[in-house]
Amino acid sequence: MNILYFECNMGAAGDMLMAALWELVDDKEKVLEEINSIGLPNTEISFEKRTTCAITCTKAHVVYNGEEEKQGENHVHKHSHRTLSDVEKIINSLNVSERVKNNAKEIYGILAAAEAKVHGREVSQVHFHELGMMDAVADITVCAFLIDKINPDKIISSPINVGKGTVKCAHGIMPVPAPATAEILRGVSCYSSQTEGELCTPTGAAILKYYSDDFTSMPVIKTEKIGYGAGEKEFAQANCVRAFYGCADSANNNDVWELVCNIDDMTGEEIGFVCEKLFQSGALDVFTQPIYMKKSRPGIMITVLCQKEKMDELVTCIFRHTTTTGIRRKFCNRYVMDRYIEERKTPLGNIRVKKSNGYSVDKYKYEYEDLKRVADENDITLNEVKNIAEKSRK
Repeated sequence: MNILYFECNMGAAGDMLMAALWELVDDKEKVLEEINSIGLPNTEISFEKRTTCAITCTKAHVVYNGEEEKQGENHVHKHSHRTLSDVEKIINSLNVSERVKNNAKEIYGILAAAEAKVHGREVSQVHFHELGMMDAVADITVCAFLIDKINPDKIISSPINVGKGTVKCAHGIMPVPAPATAEILRGVSCYSSQTEGELCTPTGAAILKYYSDDFTSMPVIKTEKIGYGAGEKEFAQANCVRAFYGCADSANNNDVWELVCNIDDMTGEEIGFVCEKLFQSGALDVFTQPIYMKKSRPGIMITVLCQKEKMDELVTCIFRHTTTTGIRRKFCNRYVMDRYIEERKTPLGNIRVKKSNGYSVDKYKYEYEDLKRVADENDITLNEVKNIAEKSRK
């Protein structure tokens, strides 16, 4: 599994993400030609090397009608009043794949929903100011284009540093994070550092929210490439986004989530029913342990292992089918062996064999349901079926 990981210790902006992603591609000059051929109206994109705290990074530049559009407290904004429909027309006209177009429009949909919520309007009534400028359109579209080209299996971001203080925008001076950014970051792990200023922009927040499967610490990967995308300002800390691209070794590591709850007022039959429902809902494993709870009451602790994409469904299942009102959640890395299934031909029919290998170890085990079926059909014991299967192995 190929993983793209964004480190956002100094927040994130669209141009920083674009530059970090561009550093990950192989034929940079060719990709730059492709970027400038997608048809962004009167727009030219370039990249330059820049140092921040003695670290060499890439700075992205977006020039529209011969002028670089910059955003920031000391910049006089040339207001754009494009609607979401206007932006979508620009994106639909571009020379990129339908997937890139759809991803870019979805990101703008996140921005429009946040602006609508903040200003108390319908999405169709939202008029973008800074976000309607061509640099924002370019940032989002080019990021979508580059991610499509890199094509990772999974994207993860660190918790996002939003900065602190205030920021000057089209509507006046706003607290950091700006209201639209704060709205976009609902449900996203973020924090405020001691760095004064706006570190995470609405564009950066929307791109990360759309693409990221999770916001957590860096997973175990074999890093192949690292991209550094520089921000506009200089701070005491290196102002850049880092993008790590690498492979997660499935034979050594597998990310799982653990959901746990304690129960002291359900019967054994009810607990068994819950476990069946959890497996049906996609749990990797479900197990119970006897515990003693408050007032020395005997109880049951239910533990569920699952992949992230199944977590919400399983949480709902636990709340629906148990009496608990709280669930503990924990992220785990586990070591697993490569696993696969083969069929073995025997005089009594085919029997499936579960095989696994890794760490200089090989294991195999006959599928119980097959052993049981053959034993019942031939009125013999499970051990007799195993012995027949073993003889067929030689």
